[in-house]
Amino acid sequence: MFNLFIEGGWEFMSLITIMALVMFYFAARGISQVYGKSAAYNPATLYYIRFFGMLALVIGVFGQLLGLYEAMKYISQMEGGISQQMLAGGIKVSSITTLYGVIIFLIAHLIWFVLDLKARRSNTGTIS
Repeated sequence: MFNLFIEGGWEFMSLITIMALVMFYFAARGISQVYGKSAAYNPATLYYIRFFGMLALVIGVFGQLLGLYEAMKYISQMEGGISQQMLAGGIKVSSITTLYGVIIFLIAHLIWFVLDLKARRSNTGTIS
């Protein structure tokens, strides 16, 4: 797992991890607000869960695009060309940040959906 983190580029993988941690912070606040009796419900908390999940996805895609750009720059400078295996390996490595971002995005949206559903049921008694 740590190898994937390093292969994906520690810079972008660290940024995505920070977005995930912030998202989980707001998810914990949202859980305490929606399921707890003492905390006042704040709909902005649920917004932040989705926002940081989406930001993780965008950073992952940006990391892949930047990696592909750099790879294509070096490939275009090579005179002899490269093998298909080398190209496929490079594309595989560049996909790590996007996959990580997508996983964080999906987790964020699942958490958001459950909390939003619960909040709507608690406020109205039914799903609107």
